[in-house]
Amino acid sequence: MTLATGKLTFDEYLNYDDGTESRYELVNGELVVMPPESRLNERIVMWLLNQLLSLVPFDRVSLRTEMVVSGSRATTRVPDLMVLSEELVAAMEGAKRSTVTLDMPPPVLVVEVVSPGKDNEDRDYRYKRSEYAARGIVEYWIVDPMQQQVTVLELINGLYEEKVYRGSGCILSPTFSTLQLTAEQILQAG
Repeated sequence: MTLATGKLTFDEYLNYDDGTESRYELVNGELVVMPPESRLNERIVMWLLNQLLSLVPFDRVSLRTEMVVSGSRATTRVPDLMVLSEELVAAMEGAKRSTVTLDMPPPVLVVEVVSPGKDNEDRDYRYKRSEYAARGIVEYWIVDPMQQQVTVLELINGLYEEKVYRGSGCILSPTFSTLQLTAEQILQAG
């Protein structure tokens, strides 16, 4: 749901406070309310977080950290899960707000868990795909409980190449070659 606040600049967005606990993404200058996650999506994200913590230090894994991606007016996204590079951790050190800005290195992995609804599918499969590619994120996972699949996108020459995983076939992560997961394991975590 988009709020009727008029177009906001990025600075206005960073200072926006409506006195509620609501979370927003800024899409082409407009505030878009982020609905609460389903329990299924939360369980999948927490299970993946646990798996990634066996490979990277806890300070490099982040839940729902906002990130500036693109737009004629500032656009932010709030991925479900991301793995930060050491350089990005250093760049965010001491920041007042947990926001990955355009002058910072991109995360090395972003994971989105698709919520039910056509708008959510479009956002995760279409819009975020192009925004994350433009941002230089080398690996993007789309976990889709409705389609019972995990799509792994690898950035090659500025565009994502995708591999779709279903069932018990081992997911091949370009960034984390030792990760031993299947789509079935991820989807059953929920």
